Amino acid sequence: MSELDDKFAFAQEDVKKLTSKPSNEDLLTLYSTFKQATKGDATGKRPGRLDMVGRAKFDAWAALSGTSSDAAKEKYVATVARLRG
Repeated sequence: MSELDDKFAFAQEDVKKLTSKPSNEDLLTLYSTFKQATKGDATGKRPGRLDMVGRAKFDAWAALSGTSSDAAKEKYVATVARLRG
């Protein structure tokens, strides 16, 4: 396991310990970077317009299309570090 993988695993545990709820923008960043890091580019159909949350999550993930797994992990780790303060 690489150092980045270790940091990513630690950040996944650390994000559960945040004392306050992140903003919607930060939540979308965490979701999309995690999905890009673990699953790759967005797949499937875009949710319908009545599913606003699902659509926002899909759009945030799809916006990262082409981003490498390592780059997504780095952004996830940096976001968690910023939220920890």
